[in-house]
Amino acid sequence: MLEIKNVHKSFGDHEILKGVDIKVEKGDIIVILGPSGSGKTTLLRCINFLERADKGTIDFGEIHTEFKNASKADIKAIRKRTSFVFQNYNLFANKTALQNVTEGLIIARKIPKEEAISIAKKALDKVGLSDRYDFYPSQLSGGQQQRVGIARAIAVNPEVILFDEPTSALDPELVGEVLNVMKELAKEGATMIVVTHEMGFAQDVANRIVFMDGGVVVEEGSPRQFFKAPKDERTAQFLRRILREDYEYSI
Repeated sequence: MLEIKNVHKSFGDHEILKGVDIKVEKGDIIVILGPSGSGKTTLLRCINFLERADKGTIDFGEIHTEFKNASKADIKAIRKRTSFVFQNYNLFANKTALQNVTEGLIIARKIPKEEAISIAKKALDKVGLSDRYDFYPSQLSGGQQQRVGIARAIAVNPEVILFDEPTSALDPELVGEVLNVMKELAKEGATMIVVTHEMGFAQDVANRIVFMDGGVVVEEGSPRQFFKAPKDERTAQFLRRILREDYEYSI
């Protein structure tokens, strides 16, 4: 469905991604874990061309292109098949929840306004905001704002949803409401790539864990294998620090 190979990305003299490969099948819930600065968010942004990778290829269905030389048409086609949930919501402050969801449908997808409103309402209903259509971001909690962001992402019926640390900006008591929405999407068969520090979500929902450090994929596998029997020393160190558990590993 989606495969990226040998992705490299530098900012100035600082190389962030150093040859990353990831393959995504329909229905996959892939969680990308790793310490800060490991390249997780940069990778996600490169997949959606929010950043232009310096090297590597992407295959998405019938689309095959190099990241560096991708045409505007290929970028537009890939963006139409994906959606992005941002860490800090990225909502329009001067638009209501409903307007935030309809904006992309009307402007980018050229969907007639009445149809866009119907789609947006269904998306907001799905994330539990049927009573918040006319509320502005300033009138919503952080969790509600992020759920608007998720509604905006699912409204375009994407083939893959990219989540960039969707709970990291939230107060702890609001994290659960966002994770619950994501769990429901997973149950419905959504294909998701999720950068997160939420270990419980990774263990309970993911079907594959990708661990990154220093701009490379150090290890990947099932949640059971990853959390119970990591194979790489760096993975074991990370898990000991995060979960405070002892791990034996084989290299």
